[in-house]
Order: sequence, then structure tokens, then C-alpha cells
Amino acid sequence: MQEPNDKDLVKRCLSGDQKAFEILLERYQKPVFNIALRILSNTDDAADVTQATFVKAYEKLNSYDNRYKFFSWLYRIAVNTSLNLLEQKKRSDLLGDKDVSDGNRLEEELHAADRIEKLEDAILNLPVEYRVVIVLRHFQDLSYEEMGMILDLPEKTVKSRLFTARQMLRDLLINSGLLEKV
Repeated sequence: MQEPNDKDLVKRCLSGDQKAFEILLERYQKPVFNIALRILSNTDDAADVTQATFVKAYEKLNSYDNRYKFFSWLYRIAVNTSLNLLEQKKRSDLLGDKDVSDGNRLEEELHAADRIEKLEDAILNLPVEYRVVIVLRHFQDLSYEEMGMILDLPEKTVKSRLFTARQMLRDLLINSGLLEKV
């Protein structure tokens, strides 16, 4: 049996079918969590944002415009909720240190972990508006059009911002020793 599409599920949900929203939640819970995690770099915060995203989506479902993809609308809520939390944490000065892993790894694993950590640190050191486009494009594999809808930006602006973000990320990776200057 073919699974119902998002637009049909939204219609069913607006008609009072709670099972329809549960299907949407199951379908998009992991991608929403992943995008929040990439922006916030904290699993607890990402879980909170995921929950808040679905609560907001449920409450505002009647404002969804079915001319657009449901996941773009939902991702936009997730990105905005993540950015709001990030801003809140900055204002509260609650940004903490990352957990340090134990030293019981092989040398290769340490080297790989170090490279991953340097990459994650570099991404986290990007200004938020550039970090978000890197995450949406390279970790969520979204098109420029989808990114534009989520961020409420023209496609040209998305492309320009992504170009700048990549340049900034390259410079950060060179400074961290992860890349060599060419």
C-alpha cells in the first residue's frame, strides 16, 4: 500500500485525524533533529528544538500553504527555532564546553576524531547565517530553491551566502591545520 503524501496528511490532520500528524512526526522527526543538532551542536537542545518544532507545526498547521512542500515549511520552523535558541543561549551566556572523549582510542581513531572535531569547530565558528546554509546544503542535501524557501531568501542570496560560507570555512580549516593553503 502506498504511503499517503504530506499534503494529504495535512488535510487529514486539519480535519481532526491525529494519526495523520503522527505519521508526519515519524516521517520528519529524525531530519528535524539532525538539522537542529548541526546548528546547535548539543543533543539535548536538538531534542528540545525537535519537540518545539512539531508543537509549533501542529499549532500553526492551518497556516501551511500547500503550494509548497511540507518539509520545507517544517524545516523553516526547525531552523528558526534553532536560531532562536542559539540567540537565547548567547544572550544568557550559557555556551558550554564540548564533552571531551576518553583517551582509550587507537591512534587512527584519534586522528580521525581530531579532524572531525576541527571540522565541527570550524562550522560552529561560522556566523550563524553562514553555518545554516552549510548545514542545509551539505548535511541535509537541500536544493538552493528549498533552502531559499526555508530561509525566506531569494535563491541568488542563498547561493551567494553559501559561496561566502564555503570561503570562510576553508579559511578556518586552513587556520586549524586541517587544510593546506593552495
